[in-house]
Amino acid sequence: MSFVEMRTYDLTFGAIPLYLAAYRETGYPTQRRYLGEPVGWYTTEVGSLNQIIHLWRYESLEDRATRRAALAADSEWAPFIKKIQPLVLKQTTQLLNEPDLG
Repeated sequence: MSFVEMRTYDLTFGAIPLYLAAYRETGYPTQRRYLGEPVGWYTTEVGSLNQIIHLWRYESLEDRATRRAALAADSEWAPFIKKIQPLVLKQTTQLLNEPDLG
């Protein structure tokens, strides 16, 4: 059974354009090398504002651990994290099960 990881980042007021610029430049290309295409990638418009939400699919917890470890070891990842760290107030990670409906 696969699952989807939902990562929610609460950013400082007005930081979304700065985060997006850094993500487009380095974050997204680096993540795609290891995590593939996201299931979804969003910014909030109503409700809790100044949030970015990523959805990533994994086949197992082992698959997730392997892919995220490879991402963390990439030399381009640390400078991206350093650039966005001052913008992030809080991060929440949830693992969502995909039930078999068929």
